[in-house]
Amino acid sequence: MSFDRNSTHITSETKIKRLLIVRLSAMGDVIHTLPAVQALRESFPDAHIGWLIEERWAELLCAPGSPRRGPRSPLRPLVDEVHTVDLKSWGKSLFSLLSLQRSATVWNDVRGARYDVAVDLQGAIRSAVLARWSGARVVYGAAEPRESPASLLYTRRVAARGRHVIEQNASVAAALVERRVQAPDVQLPCDPQAEARIEQRLAEHGISDFAILNPGAGWGAKRWPAERYGEVARRLTGLGLRSIVNYGPGEEALVRAVESASAGMAQAMNCTITELIALTRRARLFIGGDTGPLHLAAGLRVPVVGIYGPTDPARNGPYGTRSVVLRSPESFTSHARRAQADEGMLGIGSDAVVQATRELMRGSSGTVWRAVRG
Repeated sequence: MSFDRNSTHITSETKIKRLLIVRLSAMGDVIHTLPAVQALRESFPDAHIGWLIEERWAELLCAPGSPRRGPRSPLRPLVDEVHTVDLKSWGKSLFSLLSLQRSATVWNDVRGARYDVAVDLQGAIRSAVLARWSGARVVYGAAEPRESPASLLYTRRVAARGRHVIEQNASVAAALVERRVQAPDVQLPCDPQAEARIEQRLAEHGISDFAILNPGAGWGAKRWPAERYGEVARRLTGLGLRSIVNYGPGEEALVRAVESASAGMAQAMNCTITELIALTRRARLFIGGDTGPLHLAAGLRVPVVGIYGPTDPARNGPYGTRSVVLRSPESFTSHARRAQADEGMLGIGSDAVVQATRELMRGSSGTVWRAVRG
C-alpha cells in the first residue's frame, strides 16, 4: 500500500517510505534512542530515514567531514540523512539575519525531504513542535511524554512500556509496525582517521589494556569524588589495567584532581565524540556515573562499573552489557539538577568499585545491582 500524505492513519500494511526521527540531545539520550531506530531500520529496510539532532551531537550519527545525506556507510551507518539544528546559538540571537537564514535552510531541507511520518523520541515541547513543523502528516510520540503538553502535538500517542528508557523508546517504535520489537545492538560511526589517531595516542603512552574513568557528569549530584577515581586508578595497576581519564569542556579541574590522587597512574585524554567512540571500543572496562560516556560504553558492549546517586539505574542504568551498578540505599531518585554532592553517593568507597572491577574482569555475566552502605 502506498502512503497517503493526506491521511493520519497507518496500518501494518502501510509502507513507510520516508521517516523522520526527532531526538535532539543529549549524548546519553541519543544513545538510548539508537536501538529503537535500529529496529525501525530493520522493519523498513528500504525507507529513507532522517534524524533531526542538535549539531553538537551529530557525530553520534555521522563522522565529521563525511556527507550527511546519501548512501549509508560505516561513516554514517544508521540513517540516510542527518538534519542538524543549533537551538542554543539561535536562541541567543533569535531575530538576527544569520539565525533566520540558518533556521530557514534547515527547515527547507527537512520539509523538502517530504517525510511521511515523524517520531518524537524526546518528549519535549520543542521536539514535538519541530516534529510537527517537519511537514509529516503523522507524528508519533509517547502518550505521557517528559513534558506533558508535547502530547497535544502528536497525531498518534503511544503508551510507552518498559522500565528502562531504551525499552520505552523501543515500545514507541513498535507502534509503527504494530508488533513488539526487540532493542538490537546499536550502530555507531566508525571513522578510520579517528581510529588511527587513538591508536597512535595509546601507542605514544605505551597503553594497551586500560579502563576508562569518567569523573564528570551533567550536574554535581551525579558526580563521585574525583579523588576516589584517583584512588581507583592507583589500585587498577595491580590488576594489570592502566587508567585513562576522559573529560570534556569545563572539566579540567576534575581531571587534575584525579591525576593528582592517582600518583601518576591515570592518564588524562580529551577526545572528540568520534575519538571517544574509537577509544571506548578498545577499553577493557568503563567506570563512571550516569553520563553519556557510560551509555556509550554500554552500547558498545564494554563492561561497566556504574556509580549511581540520584538517578534510577532501573531506568537509566547501563543496558545490554555486563555491569555492576553501585548505589546507596540513602540515595533517592531525583532529576533536580543539584550542584551539591549526593550524600548516598559519597558513601560509596573505592573498595566497592575495585571489587566490582575484579568481578567483571573475572567474567561475571549480566547486570548486578549492589546496595552500598557508607
